[in-house]
Amino acid sequence: MTDKIKPVLCVVTSHPIRGDTGEPTGFAMVELTHPLEVFKAAGIPVEIASIRGGHPPIDFFDLSDPVNDRFWKDKAFRDALAHSLVLANLDPARYSAVFFAGGHGTMWDFADDPVVQTVIREIWEAGGIVSAVCHGPAALVNAKLSDGSYLVANKKLAAFTDAEEAEVKYDKVVPYLLASTLKDRGALHQPAPNWSENVVTDGRLITGQNPASAHGVGKAIVDKLTAVS
Repeated sequence: MTDKIKPVLCVVTSHPIRGDTGEPTGFAMVELTHPLEVFKAAGIPVEIASIRGGHPPIDFFDLSDPVNDRFWKDKAFRDALAHSLVLANLDPARYSAVFFAGGHGTMWDFADDPVVQTVIREIWEAGGIVSAVCHGPAALVNAKLSDGSYLVANKKLAAFTDAEEAEVKYDKVVPYLLASTLKDRGALHQPAPNWSENVVTDGRLITGQNPASAHGVGKAIVDKLTAVS
């Protein structure tokens, strides 16, 4: 019964500028709306948070995408986005899962944020789901468990690949290469060809490679939540 499932906490970046380029960035709209569509269809409640709270910066704002367009016209979604919760003010025990949306902004504020690390550890150690898509796995780079080990060590995962970063010509802009850094932490990175859908589930860790994987990550989260509820 989905009415017994605690909310999914959806976290987006608060970082607005892509490195030293001066170019605006933020979270990738499609990587939030596509999972939200799946959660909504399943009747699973969600809350939207960001590092700083308030209206987060948006990247890849594409209203030709029908899901983006539908959500952007939804007043409840617009209000929730405009008043995103401050991550530090939330109690991780209230959530069944945490989901980190991507967008290049995440590369500058997710990895080193102590609150991100705490939320991941507490939800994971309480038996909840930790999930992310595209650049969202930046949240996992420095996430450690209570025993000091990296959560991603010896776990299969997907993330925006070094090859994809090179193709979009930001490999020299981002502060680190995401896939390579996760591998340095002991992750078993599972790459697919550039821009193809790739969702990897390893127990309660659910990750996707790129924007095309966002819907699939949402579905995998719902499948996992409804299987144990």
